[in-house]
Amino acid sequence: MAVRSATIHVMAGAALKAARGLIRDFGEVEQLQVSIKGPGDFVSAADLKAERLIRAELARGRPGYGFLMEESGAAPGSDARHRWIVDPLDGTTNFLHGLPFFAISIALERDGEVVAGVIYEPIRDEMFWTEKGAGAYVNDRRLRVSARRRIGDAVIGTGLPFRERGDHAAYLRTLAPVMAATSGVRRMGVASLDLAYVAAGRLDGFWEFGLQPWDIAAGLLMVREAGGYATDFAGAHGMPASGDVLAANDHLHPVLLEMMRESMRRVDAPAK
Repeated sequence: MAVRSATIHVMAGAALKAARGLIRDFGEVEQLQVSIKGPGDFVSAADLKAERLIRAELARGRPGYGFLMEESGAAPGSDARHRWIVDPLDGTTNFLHGLPFFAISIALERDGEVVAGVIYEPIRDEMFWTEKGAGAYVNDRRLRVSARRRIGDAVIGTGLPFRERGDHAAYLRTLAPVMAATSGVRRMGVASLDLAYVAAGRLDGFWEFGLQPWDIAAGLLMVREAGGYATDFAGAHGMPASGDVLAANDHLHPVLLEMMRESMRRVDAPAK
């Protein structure tokens, strides 16, 4: 049986407490779908409420730690070495539309390096957690990335830009070769869970552009502790700055990385 450290207990406890409110609020979304105003304001309030609760629980468990939170931004603490990185509701659009796929993501950063992470999926009651050097787990089961070697057998997760966000044309250039080479591409709308699913071997890989630190901090560590690779599209570790992420096992990561690089070369090539 996996033994959780005191730090993981603090993080998991905060996620569980916030999840109870999110589950109650999620139960109201379907009723609000039929109203003229719609559920948007209600979901925004649920997001903020979850963030406040998580912040209070983490501050009680580890006084003095700083915060980087999706809604309220950065807040330094008296302990300059440690910072919590929190997304209280990853998958807000899913939540808004009554789709039961969303998560709470909490990471702990020490001296600029993420050393622990929790990603909790309330509907399935799955607690993904990891600590640097201690492996990655879902509930009490050890996680390992998939062992698939052939790109043709792989299912790859991604995120899609929408409305005016992101470079749609550039993204489609990366999507086309992955669609042609794999068994399928999945877009679930929750980057933290996509990374957790790579760690669990449910997805064989994942890529997305322009993510925020709270989307990826816990998940990147989880993939690595489960034996996978997570880099930017240059094959380096610039993800917190760029937000561009590619994660997979050691067999598929080089193949996907070359696809991304070739796609980027086509994007950057001068028009004739």
